[in-house]
Order: sequence, then C-alpha cells, then structure tokens
Amino acid sequence: MKSQYSWRALLSALDWPLLAAVAAVYSIGVVTIYSAGGGSGGMGSFYAGRQLIWGAVSLAVLGVMLRIDGELFLEHSYVLYALCCLTLVLLFVLGHRAKGAQSWIDLGFLRVQPAEFAKIGVAFVMARHLTQFPPVNLKNFAQALALGGVSALLVLVQPDLGSTLVYATMIFAALMVAGTPKRFLLSLTGAGLALLPAGWMLLKEYQKKRILVFINPELDPLGAGYNVIQSRIAVGSGHFWGKGFMQGAQSKLRFLPEPHTDFIFSVFAEEFGLAGGLVLLALLTFILWRMMRVAMRSRSVATKILVASLSASLWFHTFESIGMSMGLLPVTGLPLPFMSYGGSSLLANILAVSIVLRQGAADELERRENSVPEERAPIAVQKG
Repeated sequence: MKSQYSWRALLSALDWPLLAAVAAVYSIGVVTIYSAGGGSGGMGSFYAGRQLIWGAVSLAVLGVMLRIDGELFLEHSYVLYALCCLTLVLLFVLGHRAKGAQSWIDLGFLRVQPAEFAKIGVAFVMARHLTQFPPVNLKNFAQALALGGVSALLVLVQPDLGSTLVYATMIFAALMVAGTPKRFLLSLTGAGLALLPAGWMLLKEYQKKRILVFINPELDPLGAGYNVIQSRIAVGSGHFWGKGFMQGAQSKLRFLPEPHTDFIFSVFAEEFGLAGGLVLLALLTFILWRMMRVAMRSRSVATKILVASLSASLWFHTFESIGMSMGLLPVTGLPLPFMSYGGSSLLANILAVSIVLRQGAADELERRENSVPEERAPIAVQKG
C-alpha cells in the first residue's frame, strides 16, 4: 500500500455516501441540541454554537487524517496504546469527577475525556497484535485478551461501566474477526456471565441503583428512576409524526435531565416522532454498514480487525444510547455518536470514521492499480 496519494486520487476513491451520512447525523444533532436547550432560560444557542465549533475542528482533523497512512499508526500501535493507557492512569491524579466517575481532565477552557480517544489506540493495537499473533491457540488468545484488558480495567476503576462495556465489545469484535476459535469465544462469554455476581459486588451504589431502576423505575421515581421515567414519557409522547421542532414539552419544561447529552434521542423522538426516529436509525445503520463494507472488501487482515473494532464501538454506543432513552437498557450515560453534545465524543468518532475512510480509499486505489483493463475485441469491418 502506498504511503501517500494525491488529493485528487484520494477524493476520487473516498466513500462519499458514508461521509454524507455522518454529516447528516451531525447536522440533526446540532439542531436537536439547539432545541434541547431552548425555551425559557435555555442555553440552546450556546451548546449548539460550541458543537459547531467542534464540528469545524473535526473537519480539520478529518482532512489531516486523510493524508496519513494507517500503516504508520499500525507500525507504532504499541507506543500509541501505551500513551493512551498513560492518559487513563493520569486521570487518577488530574481527573475531574462528574456523574460519579473520574473520567475527565479539566483544562480550564475545556474538559477532555481520555477514554473516548483511547478507543482508537485499542483498535490499532488489537489489529497489530492479532495480525502478528493470530488467536488460534490459547496462549495467543490469552495474551491478546490481557493486552486489551489493561485499558478496559483502567476505565472500569474510574469507575465508568458504560465505556468499559464499549472496550469489551471492541476487543470481542477484534478477536472474532481475527479468527478466534468458537470454543474460546464461547468460554469467554460464559466466564463473563459467571462473573456477573462478583461484578455486582464491585459496582458503586449509584451504578446498582441504575440497574435496579431499569428493572423497576418506580422503585425510586424522584431519584434514580426519574431519568428513565421522563425519557420514556418524551419518546412515547412523540407518537408517529412528533410534536414538531422546538415543541417538546419534556425538554422545554426541564422535566428531561441531560437533554443535550445523555438523552438527546429522547428530545429528537419527542419532536419528530417514530418517523424521525426511523430515519435517524436508518442513517446510523447506513454508517455502520459502509464502515463494515470497508472491512469486508479489504485484503488486509489488519484492516479488517481495525475497522471491525471501530465499528463495534459505534454500534455499542448507538445501541446503548437509544436503548436507555427508550427504557430498554440501563442508563450508562453513553453519548449517541455524532449527535450528543460534547467535543471528546464527536472528535473521537470523527477520528474513527477518518481512519476507515482513509483505509477504504487506499484499498480502492490499490484495487484500481492492480486491475487489468479488459482488451477490446477487434471490430469487424464490412467491405462493400
């Protein structure tokens, strides 16, 4: 694979439908953020403006990432992963506690969530390691699991259960695509289920409450169950067509907590209804399909593992964020990709998409270079 291609070549091979779908979801997100903070005493303009700034930064990052060959990151993936783990360790010294977890580094003018960016390091190191040491035997399987588990453990002790589950999903997807025998994957799944009782004992009190109110929100309707109840009301009151833009009562009357971040889907569903929700789901599904398409078409095992791991992260975020908004899954606080307010989440997701776009474009250009043009059959000339 060439390390550099011209801009014209890259743009000609770029997956424009994927980029257009990401831009569409991001645009919907900015509009919904504005609405979520609207109404009396709201800060919709402020949050939407900040999100537009982060969008501009993300666009610049996209342009830079398209010029960098993914092989460079794969080559230095162990160093990249070590730096990511180091930032997660620094959280215990410099971290700012919010929503029960010490997951943020407060720089004064902005707050950064290292766990969002560390996912990129996890994807690259798993792609590199599993390519060099295929998990076809117990030794390689255990080594890969331990390697990825370091970052997951550092996130778990923050404690950030939602992001830990994202990491676990990414590692599982990488192992599966790398050709791990089914018996190993089934054993890993069984071990995870068997450790659930022990895991329950390690959870913080507020995390236990989130799970309990998921089962029965009325257990604490004015406390831990309040978020779930109000979110369900918001989603259900949208009916089929929704109440209309800026007409959502749950967010405007401040019944719905965290409307511009954790429960952005609830705001959107209340205002645009089931019809709007289906359109949004179709766009997010299309994004995931186009990403997986890059993995399926690539001849590189490392690319397949890398893209599968990044796609798994986006899938879990989408699945959990929408599920908790509808009361179908416990509340974990995971943002909805490209929609929820937040610079760390948006930038990390754009980084993931940029990597996939660059790999897909490079593979497409390689296919074009290696293709043999068909010979044209001679045209018979009739003599008069």
